[in-house]
Amino acid sequence: MIGKVLIGLIAILHIYILILEMFLWDKPKGLRAFGNTLEKAKATKIMAQNQGLYNGFLAAGLFWALCASDVMALPLANFFLSCVLIAGIFGGITASRKIIFIQSVPALLALIMVNLGY
Repeated sequence: MIGKVLIGLIAILHIYILILEMFLWDKPKGLRAFGNTLEKAKATKIMAQNQGLYNGFLAAGLFWALCASDVMALPLANFFLSCVLIAGIFGGITASRKIIFIQSVPALLALIMVNLGY
């Protein structure tokens, strides 16, 4: 149960990131969230929308894991949580360390909980 709650929360987080990156990137909320200037945001808007779409795919996969049959739920959860974990580590190394705590740590906790049967 804890694992499923964590998967759901991580999926919702990635929907929120999708919204920030695809629709609010050059708006005040998006500028604050990512520490961008308006000029930088305008220059990188298309790239951010692409990133947002990928975050949406991660969320879709996590929701799929929650709805899947018992046979498929664990492999799907492991795959998509691992994708979130790796993306968060890469983002933490290349963009901002806070990404590790926002994405990778929750994904790692969810992976542990799911695989321990919680």
